[in-house]
Amino acid sequence: MADITLSRGIRQNLLSLQRTGELLQATQNRLSTGKKVNSALDNPGSFFVSQGLTARASDLSTLLDGIGQSIQVIQAADHGITALTRLIQTAQATARAALQAASSTAEVNSTNAGFAGTELLTASGFAVGNTISVNGTSVIAGGVVAGTTVQNLVDAINNNATLNPPAGPDTVLASIDASGRLVIEGLDGTTPLAVTAADGTGAAGTAATGLAGLFGTATSATATSNTARTSAADQYDLLLTQIDELVQDTGYNGTNLLNGDLLRVVFNESNTTSLSIQGVVFDSAGLGLATTDTANNFQSDTEIQAALTKLGAALLTLRAQASTFGSNLVIVQTRQDLTKNMIQTLEDGSDQLVVADQNEEAANLLALQTRQQLSTTALSLASQADQAILRLF
Repeated sequence: MADITLSRGIRQNLLSLQRTGELLQATQNRLSTGKKVNSALDNPGSFFVSQGLTARASDLSTLLDGIGQSIQVIQAADHGITALTRLIQTAQATARAALQAASSTAEVNSTNAGFAGTELLTASGFAVGNTISVNGTSVIAGGVVAGTTVQNLVDAINNNATLNPPAGPDTVLASIDASGRLVIEGLDGTTPLAVTAADGTGAAGTAATGLAGLFGTATSATATSNTARTSAADQYDLLLTQIDELVQDTGYNGTNLLNGDLLRVVFNESNTTSLSIQGVVFDSAGLGLATTDTANNFQSDTEIQAALTKLGAALLTLRAQASTFGSNLVIVQTRQDLTKNMIQTLEDGSDQLVVADQNEEAANLLALQTRQQLSTTALSLASQADQAILRLF
C-alpha cells in the first residue's frame, strides 16, 4: 500500500480528534459502569486494593448471616427458659396447694419434750437389752445399751433399709422437733404406724415401761390418704413431663442450648476470633426434679417441703442461666453490629478507589463532545488549504 502524506495541519487535527475520541470513549465507559477503575489496566494499585476490600466485605457478609442465626439460637433458648420458669412456678403453686390440705399420715409423738441428746436408759426408763421396732422392723440392733441416745434411735429409723429402701421411696421419717419431742411419721398416707418394744436381757416389763416413758399411751396411729394431695402429686408429675417435652422443642436450626448442645459463633473471616456457648441440660432431671419427689403422693408435709426446696433451687438455676445467656447474647449482638459497620467501611473504602464521580464525568462528556465538534471543524478547515490546489486545474 502506498504511503499517504498528510499535511502538518491535517495530521495535528487528526491526532487531536483521535485523542478526543479515546477520552470520550473512556468517559462514556465510566458513566455506564459507574466506575473510574474497571480493570487493572486503568489503575493497578487502586484496582487490586479495591478487590481486596470487596472480598473481605463479602466474607464478613457471609459470617454476618451465621452470627444472625446464632442470635436466633440464643433467643430460642431464652424463650425456653422463660417457659420453664412458668412451669416451675406452676409446680410450686401446686405443691403449696397440696400443703394447705390437711395431712392425714400416721404419726406418733412423744409425750414429753427435751429428749434431744439424752439417753434412752435415762430419758424413758428403758433397760439394757430392750429392743425397739417400727412396724415390726427392729431398729435398735442388739438392744439398748448405755450411751444409746434418742438421736441414735432417730438415725436408726431413718437409715433402716427395710423401712426406707435405698431405691426409695421412704416410708417412715423420725425427727426431734424444736421442743425436743420425738416424732415418727408414716409418709405414704396409707400404712398404719406402730412402735413396739420387747424385753431383752433386762428385767420383765422394762420394755413396756420405757416405751410408755418415751411416747405415753399413743404408740400407734392409722393413716388416711388425702385425695386432694394425691391429685396435686399427679399434677406435679404431669408438669415434669411437660418440662421434658418443652426442652426438646426449644432447638433452632438443629442446635438446642437447653439440651446440652454447643454453639460456636465465628466473628472474623480467618476463624481466629469466636465465642463458644456451652448448652445446659434443663429437663426435669437436669433441674434436679423427678417423679420420685411424689413417691408418697404428697401425703406428708415433709415430702412437699422437700419438693418445694428442689423447685426453689431449680428456679435459681434457671435465673442464673438466663443471665449467662443474656450476657452471651449481648456479646454476639455487639459483634454483629461491629461486623455490619466493618462491611460498610470496607465497601465505602473500595468505592472511594474505583467509583467515578458521575457529575464530573458528565461534565467531561459534555466538554469532550464540544472538543470533538471543534476538532472536526478544525480538521475541515485544515483540509481546505489542500483542496485549494484543485482549483489550479
